[in-house]
Amino acid sequence: MANTYTCLHYHIIFSTKRRERWLFPDIEQRVWAYLGGIAHENKITPLKIGGIEDHVHLVLGIHPSVSVSQTLKSLKIGSSGWIHDTFPKMREFGWQDGYAAFSVSKSQLPEIIAYVENQREHHRTKTFQEEYLAFLRKHEIEFDERYVFD
Repeated sequence: MANTYTCLHYHIIFSTKRRERWLFPDIEQRVWAYLGGIAHENKITPLKIGGIEDHVHLVLGIHPSVSVSQTLKSLKIGSSGWIHDTFPKMREFGWQDGYAAFSVSKSQLPEIIAYVENQREHHRTKTFQEEYLAFLRKHEIEFDERYVFD
């Protein structure tokens, strides 16, 4: 085959450091847009970005030449620096070290995008910790709960 064709989509979740509440509604759209801008600069297609005060969900199309870990490094470093510069009262803001990344088939994208769009509603009944553990279990990822949120 002379050409290479890919369709690589991911649902990525990560929280603020210590799951502290920083991403309030008055700034969240600016943060989501900035994350989307970083994505575009790095051969990443942001399909949906959202979340609530203590975490973010990203639905991304990632070019095969860019690893998921490179993607997260670019997004976290770039956005945290911008947040510190743009919002002086947020000098202590930071992202958690880790993340969860799940592959998503093209047919499941509408469902995942709708899930990200409805984060505020969803979190009226479920905490971030409950949600995160549920995703790990759904995708059959082995983990020790004692260390998931360090």
